[in-house]
Amino acid sequence: MNEIKIIMYHFVRELDLTRYPHIKARRLGEFKDQLNYLEKKHEFVTLEDCIEVLNGKGNLPKDATLLTFDDGYKDHFENVFPILEEKNIQGCFFPPAKAVLKDEVLDVNKIHHILAVNEENKNIDGLVKKIFDLLDKHRKEFSLKSNEEYYSEFAKEGHYDNEKVIFIKRLLQKGLVKEARIKIVNELFKKYIHVEEDVLSNELYMNMDQLRCMQRNGMHIGSHGYDHYWLDTLSEEEVMTEIDKSIEFLDDLRVSEKEWTFCYPYGAYNDKISELLQERGFRLGFTTRSGVADIDEHSAMKLPRVDTNEIPFKVS
Repeated sequence: MNEIKIIMYHFVRELDLTRYPHIKARRLGEFKDQLNYLEKKHEFVTLEDCIEVLNGKGNLPKDATLLTFDDGYKDHFENVFPILEEKNIQGCFFPPAKAVLKDEVLDVNKIHHILAVNEENKNIDGLVKKIFDLLDKHRKEFSLKSNEEYYSEFAKEGHYDNEKVIFIKRLLQKGLVKEARIKIVNELFKKYIHVEEDVLSNELYMNMDQLRCMQRNGMHIGSHGYDHYWLDTLSEEEVMTEIDKSIEFLDDLRVSEKEWTFCYPYGAYNDKISELLQERGFRLGFTTRSGVADIDEHSAMKLPRVDTNEIPFKVS
């Protein structure tokens, strides 16, 4: 067996010092504590080590661990990278290309911030009502289903969120046709987020120079798609567009074709998507399915990961 614990991070920040302290994030002190725990209990490996094993060259050490960071947040450059560089630990970073290249906030992050503001104000019920009002407003324009049908379909208790939060996320992430989804998310963003989109975008995401700096200093840069869409909701042509734009982004960063990796946005994929990525030259694919990966047993394009919330902070 070549087992490896691939740990998944998103925001890593000093929440109390940020504009939106109710964003769900790993606090910086907690991240440092987790690294201390992992240093004592596990052996950090690199993406290159994993590809060597995939090529049949050598084996991973016992208790191998790889760190991954999704979504291209500036947190990763300002907070995570200096710590990893000091400790000589490689991180694998997966930015959606659009977040880096455009002064726009991804829909996934617009929804994060809308939720954070309403959770801070204890107004989730009010947010659900506002969404119902917008569905009513646009029902004829987009031939939308009833509010009750959408709520029944998407309001499911989650691992970390209650049913109302899951309803909001799933409806606005993938539950509506694209045009309706974009329009409603933007209306909610304008109502609840009182910051210009380009300003928030520049606060949120890394730029190409920062990615190149991390890459020069031993970090791995992979792809997280272009638009951060649920790929399994797209047509094959749309999936290929996402893949082609991802390859163009990696080429601009001069990532070696031998080390192309893909992290599925929202963890959404199917066999066809994995096959298309592999056919285009991607070597490894990272999911959000929970578990310890085994490079000998699992498909290279469907590796499970372990959420940061499952990692202890202290050595027992």
